[in-house]
Amino acid sequence: MPAPLAHSAPGGSLLELPRRWGLSWGGWLDNRRGEWWLLAQLLLIAAHLLPAWPAPGSWGYAWPLPLALSGAVLLLVGLVLALQAFLRLGSSLTPLPEPMADAALVTTGPYGRCRHPLYQAVLLCSLGMVLILGSLLHLALLLALGAVLGGKARREERSLERCHPDYSAYRGTTPAIIPRCPWLDWREL
Repeated sequence: MPAPLAHSAPGGSLLELPRRWGLSWGGWLDNRRGEWWLLAQLLLIAAHLLPAWPAPGSWGYAWPLPLALSGAVLLLVGLVLALQAFLRLGSSLTPLPEPMADAALVTTGPYGRCRHPLYQAVLLCSLGMVLILGSLLHLALLLALGAVLGGKARREERSLERCHPDYSAYRGTTPAIIPRCPWLDWREL
C-alpha cells in the first residue's frame, strides 16, 4: 500500500495545510482571514476556462496568429514566474491575504522584483489568455482579476506591516504588482 503524501509541505501533510494556513468554515462565513478575496480570485481564475465570447470569428475576421502566439508565450512566462515565486516563498506560502504568524518576510528573488510576484504571474497568465482567445469576456476577467488582486494585496500588506517592522521600507522601494500602474502599484513614487 503506498504511503500517504506526507511532508509535501514543510511541517506536515497536504491534509494539514488548510489548518496551517488558517482556513476554517467560520472564516468562509465571516471572512476573518480574507477568505472572500481568495474565493473571488479562484472563481475568476477558473472562469478563464470558459470559451471565448464573443468568438473572434463572429466579428467577421480571424484573430491574428501573432497575437495568439504572443499570448501563448505570455501564458508560459507567467507560469514560470509563478513557479519561481511559489518556490521562493516556501513555508511562508498561504493562499489567504493574512500571513501566517511564523512566516518569514521574503524580499529576494522574484520578491525583489515586486512585492506580489504570484499575483503578477496570475495577471500575466490572464493577459496571455486574452491574447490567445481574442475574447472580450476574458478581457473583463483580466480587469476583474486585477481589481481583486489589488484589493487582496492591500489587505495582505496591512497585516505584513504589523508582523514585520521592516516591511514599510521594502514597500517603499519595491513595486507592488505592476510597476507604475496606479491600482497595482501604490508605492510613494
